[in-house]
Amino acid sequence: MQRYFLKEQGEINRRYKLTSKDDVHHIKNVMRQQVEDRLIVNFLNASYEVEIVDIADSIEVEAIKELKLSTELPVHVTIASGILKNDKYEWMLQKATELGAAAFMPFQGEFSVVKWDARKADKRLERFRKIIKEAAEQSYRQSIPDIEFAGHLKDIEPDFDHIIIAYEESAKAQEQRAFKQVLSDFNPDDKVLLVFGPEGGLSEKEIETLAGVKAGLGPRILRAETAPLYALSAISYHLELQGE
Repeated sequence: MQRYFLKEQGEINRRYKLTSKDDVHHIKNVMRQQVEDRLIVNFLNASYEVEIVDIADSIEVEAIKELKLSTELPVHVTIASGILKNDKYEWMLQKATELGAAAFMPFQGEFSVVKWDARKADKRLERFRKIIKEAAEQSYRQSIPDIEFAGHLKDIEPDFDHIIIAYEESAKAQEQRAFKQVLSDFNPDDKVLLVFGPEGGLSEKEIETLAGVKAGLGPRILRAETAPLYALSAISYHLELQGE
């Protein structure tokens, strides 16, 4: 069943309206759903199977059954990434959402090849949110990751249980223990910040800004858009698949 999101509390036998123009168009014109067809709606508190009761300018549904789903990573991972060229960043957003990232913080890096015009930031973020939402629906996520422009790395509030900085020099030196060790320190619901530089990498000054663990991500040098996906995959394996 197709999945959608509502930012409110779900409750059995209550009715709700899907009002997003994109959602209404998708249900009516793409999926061609009819009254009495069923969907899955992810609410703030839980996921529910719902039945369509009316199709008009909005889609009215009734919550029929609560679903016991678990598709989120056990930890809350925020990806702070230096601004990349649009197509690369959009691709990374899509794939990182599929892999379980909970939030994104693009920032203007000292060595960023791309410079964002602050006046156009809101328009970019609007497009990014659409990409994230579609990826969350496609990958059966239960929540839609947030995205906010962080400005510069120094502007990020260090309110995290773990901060990991993907450091190119650590990878070159074949240092792989730090990342493995910090994964072992994770606890359920921990807030994790993963920091990645832009195409030009991170400066020493930027690295010193955050009191994080400098870690190599394996023996190979990864592209700026690939490194977050490697890290998320490693976290997923360590917390979700290892030992099964």
